[in-house]
Parts: sequence; structure tokens; C-alpha cells
Amino acid sequence: MNVSLTFQEFLGNIKISDEKASTISNRYGRITKALNKYFRTTESTIANSLQVGSYGRYSGIKGISDLDMLYVIPASKWDNYNQKGGQLKLLQDTKTAISNTYSASDIKVDRCVVTVKFSDGTHIDVQPTFEMEDQDYKYPDTYGDGSWKITKPRKEMDAMLEASDNINKNLRRLCKMARSWKNKNGVCMGGLLIDTLAYNFLNSTTYFDTKSYYYYDEMSRDFFKYLYEQPKDQTIYGALGSKQHVKVKKSFKKKANKAYNLANEAIGSTSDQTKHNKWRDVYGSAFPKYENEENEAKAINLHYENTEEFIDDLHFVEIKYNLEIDCEVKQNGYREGLLREYLRKRYPLIAGKSLRFFISEIDVPHPYIVKWKVTNRGNEAIKKNCIRGQITTDGGYEQRIESSSFKGGHFVECYIIKDNIVVAKDSIDVPISG
Repeated sequence: MNVSLTFQEFLGNIKISDEKASTISNRYGRITKALNKYFRTTESTIANSLQVGSYGRYSGIKGISDLDMLYVIPASKWDNYNQKGGQLKLLQDTKTAISNTYSASDIKVDRCVVTVKFSDGTHIDVQPTFEMEDQDYKYPDTYGDGSWKITKPRKEMDAMLEASDNINKNLRRLCKMARSWKNKNGVCMGGLLIDTLAYNFLNSTTYFDTKSYYYYDEMSRDFFKYLYEQPKDQTIYGALGSKQHVKVKKSFKKKANKAYNLANEAIGSTSDQTKHNKWRDVYGSAFPKYENEENEAKAINLHYENTEEFIDDLHFVEIKYNLEIDCEVKQNGYREGLLREYLRKRYPLIAGKSLRFFISEIDVPHPYIVKWKVTNRGNEAIKKNCIRGQITTDGGYEQRIESSSFKGGHFVECYIIKDNIVVAKDSIDVPISG
């Protein structure tokens, strides 16, 4: 595998397309114009607004659905809103302004923002703010009796820009690859936390300062090791640049350790096919496939068909919640244990078992849709022309019944879809012995 060309192609595959960027820019512009007309006497599509979040830091990737913007309210209006109930009134006035451009049914006032939803599944969170002298911003929080909070996105964007320029653009590229890992493996991490940890990692070493794509396998491996070695009890980090608190929603250490092990296996393998497959397990379907995969499979079985589907071809993926699945192992109707316990204790899972995959932990609020994917791997699956990998909707019981029919690697994924976006995801390997 040519590491440099392959990782370069991977990053090209997860880049936000020019068409998508144009659509996003147009929407930002229309919202900005509506707010300027309402709060000022200008119809500018760019003045007084700021693109923030992952898109503003240029660390977002293809499929981004959660966008953020700040709008600066004229300082002369501060006294109008700096009073009891003023925070809610500011958000309601912001909604009214945007309603002149977009349907009011697609706009919702939330605790700190006004959310504008679009038919393609994306949304923009608009945060009305008052600018402070140091380019920080006060924004309204309607919780309880209402208050004003401080946000410092310019400092975060400046830190991202400075670091990227100083270390050969590696920071933004690592942030993008980490998002692909997050989406593939259902890691419940916010974008600012990803960018902060990537920033801290690259600041902890000078090894990658002048490196480029040829070293991205090592950079990936070392980054996942860095994540795994973070203090177990650390629940808050200081954001890059601003040092504002960024919370850890759910521990990422276990999934980071799995990615680290896969990266080691990929780097250490002498097989190009293994390298590609291991990296695809880390980064998902956007990572390039082994180019001779189809031909070599046809050599094993002339009638071989690859029927695998990928969730990011069907929905936006924006992991916001935690999901964990497990599997009950039975034989002749009697329960023998849980699959994760089998794997932890390295018990062999032999053919002829009944397997019931189920959701063991979830924090996604209802309503939502559950989908499953079962994929068979290896030469045995190719010989039987039984790769499978189709994505199917759950029948309402939040479980999937399978059987350990033949030897080889098997892979089960579960997806939680809310508002047409995959908001939680988990997977489990099913290694079946002969």
C-alpha cells in the first residue's frame, strides 16, 4: 500500500464538496441578510455574522449536518435585552427575523440558539450575540431566570489556523480523519473536543511538524494511543485557543484503544489487503478499498457479489448520543452467556449457536428508528457468496436474531436514526471458530 497516496485519497474522499460548500454559504448568507434587515438597515449577506463550529474551523468533513453561526446584535440594543426575560425575547426576535426568509415551521427557539432546519437533514444553529472588546461574545441562555454566557470562537479559529500553518496543515487533516473515525465507530465526542485533543496531541510532539501524508499511518496510530492514555477521570478539557471548558460526554478510551490496535495491525501487516481492511475498520468506507479485492474474490468464487451497503450513503452521520449493543449466545434454547464476555475471556465461539443481538445501553430520546447491518467476512463467506452487509430496519423489538452458521469473521452494526440523521452507532465483531 502506498501510504502517502492512499491517505491523500482518503482525505479527498471526506472533503466537503464544492457543491455542498456553496449550499452552506448560500444559507449562511440568506440568514445573515434576514437578520441584518431586521436588526439594522443593511441587506448584507456577510456583515455582522460569523461561521463557527467545525465548519468555521475548517475541520468538518463530508456529510456535515450540524452547522453553527453567530450573529452580532447592534450594541445600541443591549439595554433592550439586558433585563428580565430579555434572553428569551432576543431569541424570539431572532426567530421572527429569520421567519421572513424561511418558513416558521422549520425554525425553533432552543435554550441558547435558534435552529433552522432544512429539507436535506442539515440545520444551522444561529446564536445571537453581543460583541465584547476582546472579540469574545455574550450570548443569551434562557435556562432558569435567564443569564448571559461568554463564547470565544475567534480564539479557537485563530489557534487552529496558526497551528495548521506551523505544522504543515497536519492539524486540520488529523481533525478530519478523527471525525471519520468517530462516525465509523460511533464515538460520542463533540467536534470541539476532537479538535482540542488533536491540537494537544500535536503540541505534545515535534515529530510530525514537518511530516506529510507518508506518515499519516503513524500519526493516526500515535493519536489513538494518546487518546487511550488520557486520564480516566478527566471529564473537562480547555478548548484550543479559548481554554473554555469542553466536556467529555462519554469515555472514548476503549474505542481509541481498539483503533490503536487496528492501526498497529495495519502498519505491521505485509498484506496490502489487510492494511486497507484494517484502516477501513478504523476510518470507514471513505478509506480506499484494496484495489484487487474484487478480482481476488472472483478467483475464489466466480459468482461472488459484494452486496455490502454503507450507512453514510443513506443518511448523514452526526454522532451525538451513546449506544452499546451486545449479543446473547444460546445453544439448543439454553443461554450460554454474552458475546462481549466471550470475547473478553477469549472463549471460542463455534458454529451452531443462536445469536440474539440487542441494545444494552442507549441515551437517545424517543422517537428514533433502529437499523442493523450484518456482514460476513473472509474466504468462507466468499466461497458461499454470502457477504451480506445490507442495511435493514428493525422490526420494532430492537434486536436482531442470527446464527453462527460458518467459520470466519462476522461483523454486526446497529444505527439509531433521528430526524433522518444517524445520531448513535455501535458495532461488535463476531469471530466464529470451526
